[in-house]
This record gives sequence, C-alpha cells and structure tokens, in this order.
Amino acid sequence: MAAAARYILVVAHTGRDDTIAAGIRVCRQLLEAGATPVLSVDEHRDLLAAQPDLGSLAVLGVDVEAEALELVIVLGGDGTILRAAEMVRGCQAPLLGVNLGHVGFLAESERDDLAEAVRRGLDRDYEVEERMTLWVRVKVGSEVIYESWALNEATVEKASRERMLEVVIEVDGRPLSSFGCDGVVMSTPTGSTAYSFSAGGPVVWPGLEAMLLVPLSAHALFARPLVVDAGSSLAVEVLERTDSNGILWCDGRRAHDLPGGARVVVRRSPVPVRLARLHRGAFTDRLVRKFSLPVTGWRGPAGRE
Repeated sequence: MAAAARYILVVAHTGRDDTIAAGIRVCRQLLEAGATPVLSVDEHRDLLAAQPDLGSLAVLGVDVEAEALELVIVLGGDGTILRAAEMVRGCQAPLLGVNLGHVGFLAESERDDLAEAVRRGLDRDYEVEERMTLWVRVKVGSEVIYESWALNEATVEKASRERMLEVVIEVDGRPLSSFGCDGVVMSTPTGSTAYSFSAGGPVVWPGLEAMLLVPLSAHALFARPLVVDAGSSLAVEVLERTDSNGILWCDGRRAHDLPGGARVVVRRSPVPVRLARLHRGAFTDRLVRKFSLPVTGWRGPAGRE
C-alpha cells in the first residue's frame, strides 16, 4: 500500500535573500524525505525563480487545500508567523516557527537549528500548544459592519495624527471610563510581549487565560492597563463628537475604518492558533533570552519550592 501523501506548508519572507535560501534548503529536505512542500502562489514563484530545478512543489489553494496540511514551517520573525496563522486559520496543522528575524517570541527555533527543526517536524517529534485568539466585531448602531480575529491584539487607533481619538472603554457590558487618546490595545497573553508591551502593558504568561486592555497616551487620571478574565468582553466606542475617524487593526495586518459612533467588541475566539513546540523551556527563560535580561548572580533555589 502506498504511503499517504504528506503536505507541509513552507511560509517564508521571500523579500530577503537569506530567507529565500532558507526556504530552498527546507524544500530540498522535505523532498528528500518524501514529503511535498506547499507554497503560496507568490512564494512558489520566488523560490523557483531563485532555484529553477528545485523540484515538484505544490501551490496552496491550487494543488492542495489548507485542510490537507500536516504541518506549517514558518521561516522568519513573528510577523511572518502571524501571516502564516492567517493563511491556515481554522485548520489543524500546527505552526513550527524558525526565527530568522529579531525578537521572535512565537518562533520555536533559531536559524542555526533549521535542519534539526525540519527533521523533528518530519518525525512528528513535537508537542502542540494552543494559544487563545480574539474574536473582533465592529458595530454601528445595531448593524455589524466588520468581523475579524487576532492572535496578538486588536487595536483601535486614531486615523489622523494631529487629533486625539475620543473613546469610551467598557468591560462586560458596563462603561468604565472615557478619555481622549492615541488609541486602545486589546491583547491576548501572546500579544502581551508585542504592541501591548510597547505601550506599557504587563507581560502575561501565555498559559494564563486572560485579555488585556492598554490605553495609548490617554489624557485621563484613570487610564491604567487592565487584565480581565478570558470569559469577559471588552469594548471601545468611538464617540461621535470625536474630531476624526478611527481605524481598527488586527495583528497589524487587517484594517477597517471606524466612523464616529462605531463600537469595537472583543471576546475570546473559540478557534485557537496551534504552535508546534520542540522544547519545554520555561517562558521565563524565553523572556531572559529575547530581552537579554541580566540574571548574573542567581544561584537558584536552595531546595524544592
């Protein structure tokens, strides 16, 4: 009996020469193992342009549908992983990230471990970790005008640089405060080390089920970052008296204009993002490594805690 076909999506930032070279190496390794590399239309074109004799590659959505994928190997930083998550949204294939960028919190391996990461992916030698995502809905009056999702954050921002955005924030259907600001970030624990972190929000361990709300440059006495239960709902209303429209960004990738009176509601999505993990390292160690935090002098616990 013939072995079942194995389809593995390779997502690479093909705007960089080193990433194209990495993509070619991964595709060769997959082909040698009898698996079929799958690429987006653009990346299929770019890799074959760089290496015309690469071999038999499949195109996502043309030769292979996302539901048939076994694994997604992502070459790049967190931005590339967010793009890959968008490509396979709702599918069971986990994402195995190899960091070719800078501070990559979502990636599992570094570029020096590329061949080993691919080998373990082929051997199915990984654990799957599910990360919660956000369900995002925009309403004007009773009409839903836009729906999307986010792994890191949904951000309501001012559309005009010279004017503030006037908003009311709400938790669980109750108003909490109104103020002028540059925007509001609503984040998952995964996104707590992304935009939310830059805005002064807390770092939240990814295993915690929670949502964050962090105002951006708010003109208010009470505009502290909030952490709420994952079963809660968050909302930001753009007041009709505001001088300019706002804009909604989901993971910095999907945008929608917000007129005065628009209401952005964020809840936990039932569809998580699945990450393939090769190591059981503590998130504390990841923070220390990614931010180069000083831990000199630590001797460790004297006994079991």
